[in-house]
Amino acid sequence: MFAEPRPRLDLRQSLSPIPFYVGRPIRLARDYNKGNLRPDLIAGLTVAVILLPQAIAFALIAELPPQMGIYTAAIAAVVGGLWGSSNQVHTGPTNAISLLVLSVLLSSFTPGTPQFFWAAGMLALMAGLLQLIMGLARLGVLVNFVSHSVVVGFASGAGLLIAIRQLPHLLGVQLETERLIEIGYETVIALPEANRATAAIGIGTIALLVVLRRIDRRIPAALIAMVLSSLTVFIFSLDEQGVAVIGELPKSLPPFADLPLLDTQYITRLSTGALAVGAIGLVETSAISRTIATQTGQRLDSNQEFVGQGLANVAVGLFSGYPCAGSFSRSAVNFNAGARSSFAAVLSSGFLLLAVFLTAPMAAYLPRAALAGVLIVVAIGMIDRIEIGRIWRGARGDAVIMLATFLGTLFVEIAFAVLLGIMLSFVRYILRTSAPRVHQVVPDGEYKHFAYQPSQPHCPQLGVIDILGDLYFGAVNHVEETIYRYEERHPDQRFLLIRMHNVNNCDFSGIHMLESVLKSYRDNGGDVFMVRVSFRVNKLMTTTGFRDTIGMQNFLDEDEAVSHIFYRVLDPAVCIYECPYRVFQECLNLPKQVYPEDIEVLDHGLAAITVDQITPEELWQAIRTTPEKLTVIDVREPREYRRGHVPSAELVPLSRILSGEHQLDCGGEHQIVFVCRSGRRSRRAAQKVMHGQATVKILRGGMLAWEAADLLEAIDYIDQDQVVEDSPIESSGS
Repeated sequence: MFAEPRPRLDLRQSLSPIPFYVGRPIRLARDYNKGNLRPDLIAGLTVAVILLPQAIAFALIAELPPQMGIYTAAIAAVVGGLWGSSNQVHTGPTNAISLLVLSVLLSSFTPGTPQFFWAAGMLALMAGLLQLIMGLARLGVLVNFVSHSVVVGFASGAGLLIAIRQLPHLLGVQLETERLIEIGYETVIALPEANRATAAIGIGTIALLVVLRRIDRRIPAALIAMVLSSLTVFIFSLDEQGVAVIGELPKSLPPFADLPLLDTQYITRLSTGALAVGAIGLVETSAISRTIATQTGQRLDSNQEFVGQGLANVAVGLFSGYPCAGSFSRSAVNFNAGARSSFAAVLSSGFLLLAVFLTAPMAAYLPRAALAGVLIVVAIGMIDRIEIGRIWRGARGDAVIMLATFLGTLFVEIAFAVLLGIMLSFVRYILRTSAPRVHQVVPDGEYKHFAYQPSQPHCPQLGVIDILGDLYFGAVNHVEETIYRYEERHPDQRFLLIRMHNVNNCDFSGIHMLESVLKSYRDNGGDVFMVRVSFRVNKLMTTTGFRDTIGMQNFLDEDEAVSHIFYRVLDPAVCIYECPYRVFQECLNLPKQVYPEDIEVLDHGLAAITVDQITPEELWQAIRTTPEKLTVIDVREPREYRRGHVPSAELVPLSRILSGEHQLDCGGEHQIVFVCRSGRRSRRAAQKVMHGQATVKILRGGMLAWEAADLLEAIDYIDQDQVVEDSPIESSGS
């Protein structure tokens, strides 16, 4: 017999989460389609053309040596590409992260010193470890809770800040301040002292970039501008006339950095900044990957992306780089150039190193003003005016978060501004989820769907509520208070149907809240029913015992829920004699009591009628002490009357009073008390007879309140002593 073939090894299924993340490059290489090699080569070369000038320029934003930018670009592209999730995202130095790094380092270190460079590496290492831990712990979902407004506000503020900070380099003036407003003011004051050659190169670079971009955005405008400006400096020896140049770049692979890994002073100083750098890097990268994935259809893994960014930052920190993240511009170029896989980013790194080895001597003539011009154009491009306008015209919360992050980026420590924006995003999310909408809903005109229609009439016996959110500890108080307010506004509705299809999660606090609502309705002689309870919520209800408390019979099928309650729970007499509406489809064939045309329909105008009310306890006392001065009239129907009534009450259905068939012969101080099930029909009867010949009152809360007052035993006692013919109240029914 032949042996069964051995199944192919699947790393995703056979390895634990950590080896799976680490083993992603093996899977990429194993599954690589050779047909993707040519488009990946073209994309890698295209990205490398813009990567070289950006790597140098972005390092200068952070006031770091150009080689640190190159090392970061070369290493991050490889590690981020191989261990990331997206096939097109390009990882490396970015303008926003560079500015954030500078802000963090300036608070504790002096630019140009070895401590400053070590701190940049430590910052990358710490941010990377944070990102890596979040990825391995499968916390990628957390990035979804950071508002897009934070990214827009930070990018806009960073763009404006970068542009203003580059003005002295663009014009060749020397300033001593680092404050935003002072930089702009002192630059204007120092204009007469500007180096004309430097200013000409800087302004000329900006003009060239603008013209080339208008001709064709695919032209490597930054590279062309840097080459032409270097040739200009070389031909006219402008470096000898005060034009600042970069200096020759080293021809070497990224060296291992001797970082103070165990220095607690560095760790303490950089901890807050590392949190901000790690967070904004993940938010930026996730936003880029999601944007591209909508066009490619690729399924992304946020946890894998966190691991990729974390490993990239750890690697650049250990090999003489500084923090990195996914780049908006390079990722877009990579995608538009036709990149099919992550190997396009790896190839761009190889092309970058090759270009550095070949052109390193030319950097000795690369003017700082040209780089300033490139950065200013890139920085202005970071300010997305269209997106800002959309957010400003949209939700107020998003606009506040964007504005706070933008102003914080400009005028306070950038790391604090970023964390403030992220914190506001979380606060806004908590406020929104802690106050889910709780709506009373009724069927639409075709009786097919429930909808929130506050202007439509409601059923006097059954309320239907939709909970649009999760029942967790932060939201239960709002939901509970909303339901109780609804119960107070509709005291006659003894039954409640809760639609749970929008409740995806529930914790123990939510169970307690549901128990409290259930008790409140059952204490008033009613009940609570539920439909469309999710599997997860249903499981919690079972394990906590709530399902047994409410009863299996109270979990209804959505299509049959109203019919079940209508035919088996509600009192049809109320539907006929107290409710003029046909709220549910089941009401369509139900007969309604017809009253004379000159009598207003029930509910219309009743709220404006002032009728004295008497409590059950007061009525009981009056029956005991002054029965000769009291007439109790039950305006319900005979069937309801026979099921239970107040002792000595006379049955006179409401229809007879409204039609004038029954005349009340009362006078003087004689008191009339009308009684019905809940008080609605009593109020209508009182309106009809209130013309001064008698003191008219109604029983507050009707027979429902009479039963709730526990007067059954008391009435039994009265009947025995006073030989009242009527039997004591037994039950008012459902």
